[in-house]
Amino acid sequence: MRTFLKTTVIAVIGSKSSGKTTTIEVLTKMLTKKGYVVAAVKHIPELNFTIDREEKDTWRFAKAGAQKIVSVASDEIATVEKIDTTSFSLEEILQRCKNVDLVFLEGFKKLVGKNNGLPKIVTVKSAEEAVKASKAYKSILAFTGSCPTETLNLKTPYINVLKNPERIAEMVERIARKK
Repeated sequence: MRTFLKTTVIAVIGSKSSGKTTTIEVLTKMLTKKGYVVAAVKHIPELNFTIDREEKDTWRFAKAGAQKIVSVASDEIATVEKIDTTSFSLEEILQRCKNVDLVFLEGFKKLVGKNNGLPKIVTVKSAEEAVKASKAYKSILAFTGSCPTETLNLKTPYINVLKNPERIAEMVERIARKK
């Protein structure tokens, strides 16, 4: 049985359609190939969103009042918890990510933005977004996304994750090894 040391958490934040999912997808692919166990946590800001599909049995169980619904298929298990998450702390979210080496948080800007010790990758679509983020957030590992930031003279490197996935993966791996 594998024993996990301390889990490394990396936040990937940025505006809508700025490349957050692509960045996490690339990192997950690169790091799972190296043997890391990865969890990805996605913030969904839409009110009343449910992953469960209307009229399916699991949806019907929730509508009947079940607060936890577990769906078991041949190659996946899903747990849906019907609870108010609006005041969840980062720790409460991370409690759901047990037995993993790395957790990538997608979104959660308000929750992770002020956490100075939490490493962040910021995805940007414009120079203005990069400059604003460099002032607003501490512990930025890198900028990714569709807008290269090299000419902005920011102290944080820009990495094109599609052209240089190894570089961003190595950066995250260095942090994971320090834990």
